[in-house]
Amino acid sequence: MYLAMNRFRILPGKESQFEDVWRNRKSRLDDVPGFVEFHLMKGPETDGKTLYASHTIWESEADFVAWTKSENFRAAHKNAGSNDRLYDGHPQFEGFSVVEGA
Repeated sequence: MYLAMNRFRILPGKESQFEDVWRNRKSRLDDVPGFVEFHLMKGPETDGKTLYASHTIWESEADFVAWTKSENFRAAHKNAGSNDRLYDGHPQFEGFSVVEGA
């Protein structure tokens, strides 16, 4: 199993707009081999910004990498730059492989 996470710092007052972008997007993840599940998580306010994290769980890191090179990925992210006014900087990516699990 592989967990891919992007962390976002959202500008004050832009939280609802950010959440709407995610609710209304066409992720195309259900069409991708190896995709297991997705969650958008809201965290605390830190340094005047609200933290969010998107988590996708994959059967393997190879499945995730294949997704990032796919036409579905390009289509799902084609408008990502149009929401820059919501963010404080670029998202921070982190990927994790399972060491131990139940």
